Amino acid sequence: MTDTVNKGRRDFLTVASAGGAAAALGVFGINPAMAAGIAAGRSEKPLKAAFSNAGLQATWCAQGKTAAEYWGKLFNVEVTWFDGQLDAVKQRAAIDNMASQKWDFVAIQAFGIGTLTQPVQKMIDAGIPVIDMDTLIAPLDKINVHSFLAPDNEFMGSAVTQALVTKMGGKGNIIMTQGALGHTGAQGRARGFESVVKQYPGVKVLDTQPADWDVSKTARLWETYLTKYPQIDAAFFHNDDMALAAYNVMKAHNRTSILIGGVDAMPPAINAVEDGRMFATVRNPSCRIHGGAIIAGVAAVTAGEKTGPGIPKNIVTDGPVVTKANAPGMLWMEDHFLI
Repeated sequence: MTDTVNKGRRDFLTVASAGGAAAALGVFGINPAMAAGIAAGRSEKPLKAAFSNAGLQATWCAQGKTAAEYWGKLFNVEVTWFDGQLDAVKQRAAIDNMASQKWDFVAIQAFGIGTLTQPVQKMIDAGIPVIDMDTLIAPLDKINVHSFLAPDNEFMGSAVTQALVTKMGGKGNIIMTQGALGHTGAQGRARGFESVVKQYPGVKVLDTQPADWDVSKTARLWETYLTKYPQIDAAFFHNDDMALAAYNVMKAHNRTSILIGGVDAMPPAINAVEDGRMFATVRNPSCRIHGGAIIAGVAAVTAGEKTGPGIPKNIVTDGPVVTKANAPGMLWMEDHFLI
């Protein structure tokens, strides 16, 4: 029995080295069509892909770029980056430039909904699969993107807000610092926040101004808040970068009793949850979204997964709320670009 198993393993390795995974799987009686589907992951010829996200100043976006490049190498995709610079006008110029070139596929996270529709439509009309990431380029019934990979932002907003409100005992003063108002992810997080606080008449919302994902703007807002409001019990931020920027201001004012909740579960925020600087965060899976865009693009080009029927328009890529219990595993998953 052992000799048979070892022979099968040797045969598998021999065939795999000579003819690829599909043929190797055939050694074990797997349907050739299924095997071919499995093997269609890595492109035999190098593919060219263009990516853009809101701005590499944001750690979530920077992590996404690294993940896209990592998965691109595995799947034989050369990734060219067009930085959105956290500015709708600058990102539009970058996407206009992208649309003037030829790509096997592209993936875009828009800084704001409706800001990139024209150049994206130009690429779609040219037959280029366009994968939408994290925030809508335009409503899905208005533009024929290949697919939209995003978390449930209302869930993320409500989950973190609920954690804060529960810890507050259902009463007290809270502030929400929003991302960019035109970002559909930020809009969903705000709806999630509002859906929770409206259930608690003892919770007073002091302010909900946007900081546009900008840590400097966040710091200025919180300097004002800490002067204006003598009692702030909790704060919900639409991303961790803003949360940690505000924490530094709170620390300078000796106001570190404020409960802080964020979104993204980036490694610095996970560490902050572990050591108590932040109370909660939730994972917006940058690696899964950007890596998934690579896989979707390769499948569209090499495996016949053409835009249209059979391809889901909306792929939910949720991640969990981060606690001290699951923090080490979350860090490992992010280190390996899995979530």
